[in-house]
Amino acid sequence: MSDVSSGRDRDRDEEGRARNARPRDGLGRPLPYGAEGVARQPEGVVRSPEETVTEAQALLDAGRPFNAHEVFEDAWKSGPDEERGLWRALAQLAVGLTHAARGNTAGGARLLRRGATGLTAWREASDRHAPYGMDVASLEAWATTLAKEVERQNAPTIDAAANAPRLRP
Repeated sequence: MSDVSSGRDRDRDEEGRARNARPRDGLGRPLPYGAEGVARQPEGVVRSPEETVTEAQALLDAGRPFNAHEVFEDAWKSGPDEERGLWRALAQLAVGLTHAARGNTAGGARLLRRGATGLTAWREASDRHAPYGMDVASLEAWATTLAKEVERQNAPTIDAAANAPRLRP
C-alpha cells in the first residue's frame, strides 16, 4: 500500500500492520527520518497490574508521559473489563501531561480533567479506592490541580518530569 501524499510505501511492522517508523522525541513527537530519537515503547505488551504501575511510574519520572500512556493503554486493552475505565483514565492523565508538556495548554487541561472524571467514575462504580496501591482520589486531585495550573500559567510548556504524578503514595 502506498502513501499517496509522499509517494512512498507506508512503514509496516513485522506483521505487516501500518506503523510509523519515524523516530520520536521523549514526548512522542515525530522527528525526521534518520534523527536520533528515544526508544519506542513496545505495543501490545501484557503486564500484571503491578508491573504496569511500576513501569508507567518510571516513565513518568523520566519525563516520558507519552510512553507511560502506551503502558496504560496496553493494560486498558488487555485487562479485565471491570478495570478498563481505570486504565483508560490513567492513560488520559498521561496524555494530558504530554499535551501540557508540548505546550498544548487547552488540550492538556481538558485531558487531565477527563482523566480525573474517569477515575472518579471508576472509583465510585467499583468502590475501589486504592487499586494496586494507587490512591485514586489523590490522582484525581493531582490532575484537577495541574489542569488549573496549566490554564492559569498559560506557559508555552511545563516540565513533564517535575509535574509527574505519584501513582503510589
